[in-house]
Formats: sequence, structure tokens, C-alpha cells
Amino acid sequence: MEVTMNQTLSGSPSGDVESALMTIKGQKFGLMAAGPMFKFTEAISLIINCDTQEEIDYYWEKLSTVPESEQCGWCKDKYGLSWQICPTEMEQMMITGTKEQVARLAEAFMPMKKLDMAQLRDAFEGK
Repeated sequence: MEVTMNQTLSGSPSGDVESALMTIKGQKFGLMAAGPMFKFTEAISLIINCDTQEEIDYYWEKLSTVPESEQCGWCKDKYGLSWQICPTEMEQMMITGTKEQVARLAEAFMPMKKLDMAQLRDAFEGK
């Protein structure tokens, strides 16, 4: 994954970074320390689309640090930020599947923590 820090601004007495601009895979993000009254919640999450199980495993290993927060492809990092590790194949299944296929797929992924594409394919295909 390509990450470029474009600019950081330190304005605090401690010298901590107050804000930063970065680019991840061509997408620009602005980060700001907005004070203790603003916390990360599940209302804010970042999505990582993955093409392979290896990618899913890689990002899950790097990001998931709060096991009790893991659910159907969602995990939380050490800062409390929620991530959705989303297989692009599953998205296509949800779009193109029949009502029955999508129901089986949902039944399979809802109890999962990290998504397992082999199990999801089997559920979608009715195996």
C-alpha cells in the first residue's frame, strides 16, 4: 500500500502533530487532533477493498487489535478507528446473486469475524 505524508503541522506545546495531510493509493486524507471531546466511533470507518484472501488476512493482521469489536469483516485498530475489510468478490455476489444466494451469503458472513472467502463462496453456491 502506498502512503505518502504530504504535510504535518505541529502547533502544540508538546510538539505533537496537530494535523496531517496524507495520500493513500491516490486518495487524499486530512487528519486532525480535535481534542479529547471527539472520539472515534463505529459511525466512522474506513473501507479496504480486497481482491484475495491473502489481502484480507494481511490487513486484518495489521489492523485488528480489539477482538471484541470484530464482526462480519469489521475490526478496530489500536487507535479505536473502525475498518471494514471488504472482499470485492463478496460485493459482486451481493449485487448479482439471487435472493436465495444473497440470503445464504448473509447467513454465512454475519457470525464471522474476519471474512473467509472460501466459506462465503460455498454459501453463495449452496454447498
